[in-house]
Amino acid sequence: MKNVNLLVLDDKEENIISLSALLSQIDHINIISSTDPNEALKICWKNDISIALVDVQMPEINGFEFVSLLKSNPKTSHITAIMVTAISKEDKYLLKGLESGAVDYLYKPLNPEITIAKVTSFVKQIHIQEEIKQKNIALEESKKQLIIAKEEAEEARKSKEIFLANMSHEIRTPINGIMGIIHILKESNLDEQQRDWLNRLDNVSDSLLLIVNDILDISKIDSGMMKIEQESFSIKQKLLDINDLFKIKAEDKKLSFEVEVDPKLPDHIKSDPLRLQQIIFNFISNSLKFTETGKITLRVDVVDQRDNKHRIKFTVKDTGIGIKEEALQKIFLAFEQGDDGITKKFGGTGLGLAIVKRLAHLLGGQVTAKSVFGEGSEFSFEADFDNGEELTTAKQIDKQIMLKLDNFSGKKVLVAEDNDLNSFMLVHMLESWGCAVDTVKNGKQAVEYTTRNNYDLIMMDTHMPIMSGFEAIREIRNHPETSKRSTPIITISASVLEHEQAAAYEAGADAVVGKPFNPTDLHAKITELIYNNKVTSIL
Repeated sequence: MKNVNLLVLDDKEENIISLSALLSQIDHINIISSTDPNEALKICWKNDISIALVDVQMPEINGFEFVSLLKSNPKTSHITAIMVTAISKEDKYLLKGLESGAVDYLYKPLNPEITIAKVTSFVKQIHIQEEIKQKNIALEESKKQLIIAKEEAEEARKSKEIFLANMSHEIRTPINGIMGIIHILKESNLDEQQRDWLNRLDNVSDSLLLIVNDILDISKIDSGMMKIEQESFSIKQKLLDINDLFKIKAEDKKLSFEVEVDPKLPDHIKSDPLRLQQIIFNFISNSLKFTETGKITLRVDVVDQRDNKHRIKFTVKDTGIGIKEEALQKIFLAFEQGDDGITKKFGGTGLGLAIVKRLAHLLGGQVTAKSVFGEGSEFSFEADFDNGEELTTAKQIDKQIMLKLDNFSGKKVLVAEDNDLNSFMLVHMLESWGCAVDTVKNGKQAVEYTTRNNYDLIMMDTHMPIMSGFEAIREIRNHPETSKRSTPIITISASVLEHEQAAAYEAGADAVVGKPFNPTDLHAKITELIYNNKVTSIL
């Protein structure tokens, strides 16, 4: 514990000696003395004095004046002053001392016990104040470090976001080109062997896209960018679609696939259909991967029902290789699989179940796993769902009408895309729908072409050299001619970041199409914009 500097000021040397001897019994104090008030003031200015015992009656400067001088100076105002006096104990003298800034009185002749007790008490107070001061300093330093850490975390988040955007664009753009070319080739005349090769290429590109999406999804969830959309949809129709899809995949492996539905399951529920489907798909895909013989069952049970809510449990059970008990807990961790040998034999990133667990949390539910090694596994997702409303017939009819329109004969389209493969694929697709297409490689050219020509639609890549898609859209939206500035614009983006998609709308885009895109969805979107007064949405 740090020693406290204590000043004893008295014009009589013998008083200083006796008081110093008495105070020497107190621990953690360092006594400094003076018989001259002016010298004592200099001591207080130059030394870290914490307590001053001041005699009241002194020549030139009395004790009251001395304490007043201490308290009036910022360098010494913190000093705890105690008056030592032999004069009357009348209230007027006591008040005068307190008004000068003193906090207590000691009366001569000094009572040793009272003197030691009072000074010890003030020493303890000084130590407590010093401790509080040091803790406040440490707290301020900690606060500064927290602010720095927060800034660094924010900087890291932004860097991660930029990396995600760049990686998304750089990887998804060529995948989009590959999948587009596959779509074009499927419409051409192929012999049986060529069609088989193309189907294999299609499966590989789907697998690659799945891996990329897994990496991007888990990054989005961990950085808080994944948003859950609540909407009404037919859960029974969703299960029928799942059954149709996976029954074919199961038959390819000579497996049996069944969907068992609780009769109490409502027709429509409210949730995020895409994310719910992602959870179920992941469970079934895992079962297909790790099951060589037997069957896979998707069972949907209504666990509880109250008011307007249903607690629903989705369970996928298989007769696959199973998981060892000690490995069961780590399968929901990112980049982990039940056994290192699994990756070598079956492949995979180990991200699927990690994403499922995070999605389950976002949907307000939980996932569980049971398994017997060598006999099979059982994965479940359970959550509460509000009852949903049936989709209006009008919306369903509109969608069917849009999908039947297969020709845009006479429509002129400008494609702004710097990637040759994507440009080739997009032009071929548009031309197969009857469009006349012009192509440019940057935003500056897109603005120039729009000024010289009239287009029914502009398809604009967001990331291009010289002038970006966003800048080009703003230029077009500020064109002096009404017909040109109102031309429908679809931005083509490989980014998964919501703020970048939002930026496209802020710039003036009518719709955002994500890479890779489904040709049927793109056709429907073009139909909306050309024929149905520009309905804004994201594919």
